[in-house]
Amino acid sequence: MSMNDTPSGERVHIAFFGRRNAGKSSLVNAFTGQELAIVSDVKGTTTDPVYKAMELLPLGPVQIIDTPGIDDEGALGELRVKKTRQVLNRTDLAIVVADASQPLQASDRELLGLIRERSIPCLIAWNKADLLQAVPPARDNELWVSARTGLHIHELKEAAARLAGQQEPKRPLVADLLQPGDLVVLVVPIDKAAPKGRLILPQQQTIRDILDAGACAVVCRDEELPQTLAKLAQPPRMVITDSQVFGKVAKMVPREIPLTSFSILMARYKGDLELTVRGARAVETLRTGDKVLLAEGCTHHRQCGDIGTVKLPNWIRKSTGTEPEFVFCSGRDFPDDLSEYKLVVHCGGCMLGQREMKYRQRTAADQGVPITNYGILIAHLNGILARTIEPFPNLA
Repeated sequence: MSMNDTPSGERVHIAFFGRRNAGKSSLVNAFTGQELAIVSDVKGTTTDPVYKAMELLPLGPVQIIDTPGIDDEGALGELRVKKTRQVLNRTDLAIVVADASQPLQASDRELLGLIRERSIPCLIAWNKADLLQAVPPARDNELWVSARTGLHIHELKEAAARLAGQQEPKRPLVADLLQPGDLVVLVVPIDKAAPKGRLILPQQQTIRDILDAGACAVVCRDEELPQTLAKLAQPPRMVITDSQVFGKVAKMVPREIPLTSFSILMARYKGDLELTVRGARAVETLRTGDKVLLAEGCTHHRQCGDIGTVKLPNWIRKSTGTEPEFVFCSGRDFPDDLSEYKLVVHCGGCMLGQREMKYRQRTAADQGVPITNYGILIAHLNGILARTIEPFPNLA
């Protein structure tokens, strides 16, 4: 996979914020070297966040986001401002674009407060510095730049790469659980939900992480799992399965072989595994009429037997003997207010960044709403949750 093919969830998200006509879109175009955003003297030209994948050396693959003005007005303006604030939830580095000919305004200071609350690394880019008689030197993550003349754009990119590169590195997906030479069996069902001619993203990422650990991956369908295990000279270090066949695979894999799922690995990789394990147990308290939110981080074509909208609700109904009310959301449309829900069940989040996944989990936790993960809940419903989290040290 080249950098250009790097999924959005694995990219550093760099977002440009600021007031209308501060020159955000012009600066984004100068920063990316492309005509990414529409530029106009009319206030409020940018109406929705604009996303662009690019490489920022020496950092690597990033996602650039141009946002609407934080000071937009009227009912439509309020919606734009709301979208801008939602972008903060997935931002790894914020670049606040201010007009160099003016002091910071109330909306700028409010924005900086929101950024500090979320502990997001931040740069202030004082744009239109070409209009000043003298350009001040850079100081404390503040630079004076000009999108029109290109002044200090290179320095801005270098500062962005440096600051974004200081973030705590992500933990491995599975490599830290393996030793060089280990063999891992991956169980990949091929059904209607499987993409034609390829593996889904978590499966691809898991294979790559196994290889990075110096271990070996053996991939088979659930139908061939018994024969595959029988042909191995020694038991595998671990079996990792698609969660949809958890119950079936658990019966095939000897108890002494560690077993988990791609979805559970993603729960640990992207967020708080312990929180989502606790959340799964809340399914036992559901009553008829309780609201359950099933959330996915991406949008895709729903098929017959879709796991999020069909299989999981049916499994929950069967296990609890109740008829909850299921609500569905996907992509970036995750509710800020979760107080009406008794449980949130989230996908693995392979298309979400770690910051956004943790934000969603924290939103639920702050409101006292249990949140869990597809694979963790499926393991719980099959009575094998304790077994499937055994591979993870320091987890109660």
